[in-house]
Amino acid sequence: MASRKETPFPSKEDILVFVKENPEKLSKRDISRAFHIRGDQRVKLKKLLREMTEDGLLDKGHKGRVHAGGELPPVCVVEVTGIDKMGDLMAQPVDYKGDGTPPPITIFADDKRGNLATRDQALVRLTQDRDSKNIVYVARVIRKLERTSTLVMGIFRFEDDNVAMVQPTDKKNRNMYLVAKKDWNGAKDGELVLVDARESKSSRRHMGPKRATVKDCLGTLDEPKSISLIAIHSHGILTEFSDPTMIEAENSAAPTLGNRTDLRQIPLITVDPSDARDHDDAIWAEQDPDPKNEGGWHVIIAIADVAHYVTPGSALEKDAWARGNSTYFPDRVVPMLPEALSNGLCSLKQGEDRYTLAVNIWFDKRGKKIRHKFVRGLMRSAAGLSYEEFQSAHEGQVSDRAEPLLNSVIEPLYGAYACLKLGREYREPLNLVMPERKIKLDDKGNVTGIHPRVPLEAHKLVEEFMIQANVAAAEELEQKGWPCVYRVHEQPSEEKLNNLREFLASLGYNFAKGMVQRPKLFNNILRKVEDTPHADVINIIILRTQSQAIYSTDNQGHFGLSLSRYAHFTSPIRRFADLMVHRALIGALKLGKDGLAKADRENLIETADHISKTERISMIAERESTDRYVAAYMHQHVGEEFSARIAGVSRAGLFVTFDDIGGDAFIPVSSMVGDYFNHDKALHILEGEYTGIIYQLGDAVTVRLKEANPITGGLLCQLIDEKLIAKNGGKKSKKRGRRQGHSGPRNGRRQKR
Repeated sequence: MASRKETPFPSKEDILVFVKENPEKLSKRDISRAFHIRGDQRVKLKKLLREMTEDGLLDKGHKGRVHAGGELPPVCVVEVTGIDKMGDLMAQPVDYKGDGTPPPITIFADDKRGNLATRDQALVRLTQDRDSKNIVYVARVIRKLERTSTLVMGIFRFEDDNVAMVQPTDKKNRNMYLVAKKDWNGAKDGELVLVDARESKSSRRHMGPKRATVKDCLGTLDEPKSISLIAIHSHGILTEFSDPTMIEAENSAAPTLGNRTDLRQIPLITVDPSDARDHDDAIWAEQDPDPKNEGGWHVIIAIADVAHYVTPGSALEKDAWARGNSTYFPDRVVPMLPEALSNGLCSLKQGEDRYTLAVNIWFDKRGKKIRHKFVRGLMRSAAGLSYEEFQSAHEGQVSDRAEPLLNSVIEPLYGAYACLKLGREYREPLNLVMPERKIKLDDKGNVTGIHPRVPLEAHKLVEEFMIQANVAAAEELEQKGWPCVYRVHEQPSEEKLNNLREFLASLGYNFAKGMVQRPKLFNNILRKVEDTPHADVINIIILRTQSQAIYSTDNQGHFGLSLSRYAHFTSPIRRFADLMVHRALIGALKLGKDGLAKADRENLIETADHISKTERISMIAERESTDRYVAAYMHQHVGEEFSARIAGVSRAGLFVTFDDIGGDAFIPVSSMVGDYFNHDKALHILEGEYTGIIYQLGDAVTVRLKEANPITGGLLCQLIDEKLIAKNGGKKSKKRGRRQGHSGPRNGRRQKR
């Protein structure tokens, strides 16, 4: 055997063979050790490796390591691009230097380590699929990375024959992106496009707009229904199901009784919005016939048994987990489950047999829960009523469909609700009054009107029944010692409470310090300000004081509902959390073999984090889509005056909400000429330094709409205030360096008016 001194210096072929045979030993130091290279030979090796890289024999990868040219490094950063037909994630390397398109990378759906969604980035370890004729890589997630995607969505606009510009759809992105003709990739003027704005060395030297390359064309915005596509693509919301998922959904068998409890003789009914297509909960009530519970009630809440169809390890589960929940837009729903289930076999349609997981709950005459019992059954909805139809029947205007059920079903439900309200009033959950708006569209997707949602007693009735079912689910799992995905709403932080106290004190209201925080304390304030000018602003501030509700395997209670334990059980068609609770109940109560699987338990913490994230993404996407529809509707009203209310105060200006339509707009402080305005963050005010004019959160104002941008959803307004207008061009600032109409830091307290 040759000694180290006799070991010959390696050739290019030797190094290439070593790199391919040892994919984990890729640094220059590893190569030096393998070939016993020391001293001056290290310089020679460095030169040789540089030549091999220049010749394409080697490539540099993560942290300067090398790998065979034309192949991906064993460890690299990838970006998720979508989901394939098998329900697995597809990805591509973030920094691919090879020729042509990068080879495909698959992240298996059961790799939950990163909780990845479309456009997320992760550090992964790659292995090649040796069974494939082409080079295919399988990635194992090492860790998820902060989202640093260079992809930007925008509207493609021709400038001339060789250059186009892209206007971002995100109103926070004020850049314009220049696209050279060679990078148009078939994009047309006015199209919604996805561009890559990753900087190159040449683009860094380029002055002016950032340069970008069109990666994908998403269609034209000529059709109003395309508005929601912006939110869908911007947030990577999955819209296509894998082929195996569709096959499983289409092949799902119709319900049969089997060994289930037969509930078909009980006239359960669904009560939903008039335009609802999926019905996942049904209700029924009767006075408790037990003489020991005089004045008490027995109710049944029957929920679609989605767990029967979406089983552990199935393609349906993979797609449902990836989505986390359904997402609702004014013109469409992006469902968590395929239509064959969400609007078909899982939807509790009138007159059709459906599988259900139902809970019987008994209450005493004070509305206190005595006991509950879960059953897995077969039901047949007696009617599918809208909220309006349900309440109108109770008030004496009975439709033909509701008439046969009035005395036997509808009135008992209202009787049970009157009892349940006693229990609700005793625990006293947070009682915020926040207006909601509904966007109405015609058949073509054009906005025909924006109207306030009228709160009905029927809404509260159904909500209370669902709350009681959710509580029963959490209690049952806790009693059985089974894991549970809780719906957690923590009490407000001390910092937020201190800010609230300071604000309330400025209005002359006291909020005691040091007391145990309960929703009742907030309700006491709300009762005091009811029918006063401060009612709206205090509702807003108390809402902003609250924590964000999340999913967690650690029970921390639900502060807003004033409940010590709470879980989501009543909407498994549209929420993955509910499906996990159903499986846990099935396992805990031995109601079938399709309960919580071992993999479910092992990944439950990651699942809770993941669905909390997908819920937030959906909420943001829904809000942004609504903003764009409102802006499209308001575009025809530019120049008109509106009554509004201040919904936010910042150094930059005022955020206002229109009284009639509920759209949100911005008034730049630079447009409020006539005074210099100081911002008090704690008191949520802008105060004129010379006029003494104060604009505070919740104040009513008159505004003129100056701009409505359907692409970004932005609305820009001008404040109409006669007092301020009268001061326009008046006193100059006494302090150097300040310009009228610009805000700055303010010291001191607000003077009482």
